[in-house]
Amino acid sequence: MRRLYQHYIGSFQGLSKPVWWLSLITLINRAGSMVIPFLSLYLSEDLSFSLERIGWIMSAFGLGSILGSWLGGKLTDKIGAYKVMYSSLLLSGLGFILLQTLKSFPAVIFGVFLIMVVADMFRPAVYVAISAYSKPENRTRSISLVRLAVNLGFSAGPALGGLLITLLGYSGLFWIDGFTCIIAGILLLWILNPKRRPEQEIPKEADTALSPYKDRAFLFMLVGVFLFGFIFLQYFSTVPLYYKQIHQLSEGSIGLLLAMNGFVLFVLEMPLMKFLEQRTSSTIKNIITGIGLIAASFVILNLGNWPGQLVIGMLMMTLGEMITFPLSNALALQMAQKGKQGSYMALYTIAFSMGHLFGHNTGMQLVSLKGFDLTWWIMTGLGVVSILFFMLLRAREEKQSGVTT
Repeated sequence: MRRLYQHYIGSFQGLSKPVWWLSLITLINRAGSMVIPFLSLYLSEDLSFSLERIGWIMSAFGLGSILGSWLGGKLTDKIGAYKVMYSSLLLSGLGFILLQTLKSFPAVIFGVFLIMVVADMFRPAVYVAISAYSKPENRTRSISLVRLAVNLGFSAGPALGGLLITLLGYSGLFWIDGFTCIIAGILLLWILNPKRRPEQEIPKEADTALSPYKDRAFLFMLVGVFLFGFIFLQYFSTVPLYYKQIHQLSEGSIGLLLAMNGFVLFVLEMPLMKFLEQRTSSTIKNIITGIGLIAASFVILNLGNWPGQLVIGMLMMTLGEMITFPLSNALALQMAQKGKQGSYMALYTIAFSMGHLFGHNTGMQLVSLKGFDLTWWIMTGLGVVSILFFMLLRAREEKQSGVTT
């Protein structure tokens, strides 16, 4: 037990103070992010929208995420990650508070789109900030620490969200989500202000690097990331509906399942990343393993109608997520050219956001037309295709370098 404890503590050592502060800010922001996991349920039950309309709203969610990621990357390369991050937090906080006032279908689509444009400017900026605030050898664990903050907030957020829905209705979610974004933005202004700490200011590079649009290997990787995001995001749109409609779970129980995901990530991701760093397995091979676990979790959902399969499926998805997300993030940062890191990470986040754009809507339409079982088999197949793209990427890298990547 002592060795396990020392190994766990050791996985956090060597990370810079700005990375710890950035993680705390992310924790505060994410702890209040309860609207997104319950958005499909809110649209279905509180606004009485059909599955088809919910699908189109979730597509607007994804389209806004794509535009926001692209805009965030461009602005990060021009004005720096710090300004992009605090602007995104403050403005998205106001947006979530106002979203609850929108009731008509056109207004909700536009509101969700606009909020996601502003909110997802944060994503490429935070990746560049992590790269600037951490040493190369600690980059993967720095990414995991920020993800740890996200998942710790996510473990509390959905559980509290389900409770708030039961006690106060959906309105409470919007207020808490908005205020926590604003609080996180104020803390970022106070703690990580580069004018107060010039040594932590993100360096500016000359605009001479290779464009990510011309980096064929990077573009090739993005296809696999998109397919991975496509199936992973079903756990935050169609899967909650599956829990509700097929297994008759309450919002509180759904929140607890999502909270289990965040809790397991909080406990195990950092030690797992340190363990994988010490192994000889390639990054791409580990990513393939992670995607395989997520694809297999959908098979589990089709193996009967007993509550235990929901827990097993969630645990398999969680383990796959723990492996795939930080390693794919680190791989993208490793491939990014200096001076174009914002643009590279924007494309990385856009590839994942494309999953929002197509995954949610496609999943909803498939469920509406063909039911949940066939939808889960299709998601499994797409996971296999994603694995094939990463296998081809690994073969390409080995051919170019002559060694295992």
